[in-house]
Amino acid sequence: MAKVSIVYDREGNTLDVWFTKPQKTISEEVGHGVILKKDKRGRILGFEKINFLARGQKIMSKGDLKLEAKVA
Repeated sequence: MAKVSIVYDREGNTLDVWFTKPQKTISEEVGHGVILKKDKRGRILGFEKINFLARGQKIMSKGDLKLEAKVA
């Protein structure tokens, strides 16, 4: 079973989603504040969303993140 890790950085206002263990990657900004994290072979290992929350919004606990998952 695949494990996805989600990390919100309150100070930097970024959300990191990893499909593998977090590791050193090559980053490619693809637009609208989304950065793909790839390995040397070009496989996507995760992504980062910068400016995740709108100004004034706050996340105080992981319960504040409303996450939904679908598997196709």
